[in-house]
Amino acid sequence: MALSDRLNQYQPYALTVLRVVTGVLFIEHGLQKLFGFPLGGQFPSPLPTLLLVQGILEVVGGLATIVGFFTRPVAFILCGNMAVAYFMAHYPKNFFPANNGGDAAILYCFVFLFLIFAGPGLLAIDNNKK
Repeated sequence: MALSDRLNQYQPYALTVLRVVTGVLFIEHGLQKLFGFPLGGQFPSPLPTLLLVQGILEVVGGLATIVGFFTRPVAFILCGNMAVAYFMAHYPKNFFPANNGGDAAILYCFVFLFLIFAGPGLLAIDNNKK
């Protein structure tokens, strides 16, 4: 059995790990905006409406991503959200993502784009819908 064949059998598990880890990290960004946890959130209080909406999207979307609930529609919304976030908050600062702090937004955008097409993988609520 070729190495690629052996690795292919683990693809659904790897997709699940990618989905869950992405959701956990995404929630962290939302919690930072909404509650300043983990420490390091530098957002004013009360939050401007756009940051409040972004924080809610990150927490709720991250939770849905973790459990694999409406994975494709949620990933579609979050992919677009991250593209808009990049061009509104990061791109105006500098052309290069390493200099404008937008590399995470770009990476999230493309991970969510991948999830739109790949689906949730294993261990997802979506897999139990009939």
